[in-house]
Amino acid sequence: MASAPFDDPVALKILVAGGFGVGKTTLVGSVSEIRPLRTEELLSDRSIGVDDTEGVDNKTTTTVAMDFGRITIRDGLVVYLFGTPGQTRFWFMWDELSFGALGAVVLADTRRLTDCFPSIDYFEQRGTPFIVAVNCFDGAERHEPENVRIALDLDPDVPVMLCDVRRRASAKSVLVTLVEHALKTLTANAS
Repeated sequence: MASAPFDDPVALKILVAGGFGVGKTTLVGSVSEIRPLRTEELLSDRSIGVDDTEGVDNKTTTTVAMDFGRITIRDGLVVYLFGTPGQTRFWFMWDELSFGALGAVVLADTRRLTDCFPSIDYFEQRGTPFIVAVNCFDGAERHEPENVRIALDLDPDVPVMLCDVRRRASAKSVLVTLVEHALKTLTANAS
């Protein structure tokens, strides 16, 4: 039996946040059904001393506004993905991007774990449901999710998972985990 279309279309907004070079643009691109909108610019000499590129030495571009992608779940149900800029100088965009969001994925890189603290603080302060997805980079030491939770001092109800955002199935699993967590959180808060 085919599912009936919604009378009113439903759009879900999800943010993808985290530090510089953690894989936000890659996650959006790996799951988007459309060619993602990217606002990437080449790193220039002006970023020297401003952007910390330690640990991501091969990175040559940076997101200066946002990334945008779309996933159609079924007729009348669409997920919009917004990748946030990672550097503090572009954080003025976060309030606009986060307005109306169902929740957020905070990507983490264990080689630069402290880079995800500002994202975690932002969503905790606003009461936005979020999960932490540890992007497992080639050559990086792997850590158990529970050890990452302890290092980030996360509440026990915040899901922490390992992923490889280059792989569509892994990125989809991250988004499913976020939606399930957001629905659980919103239902608990409504009670």
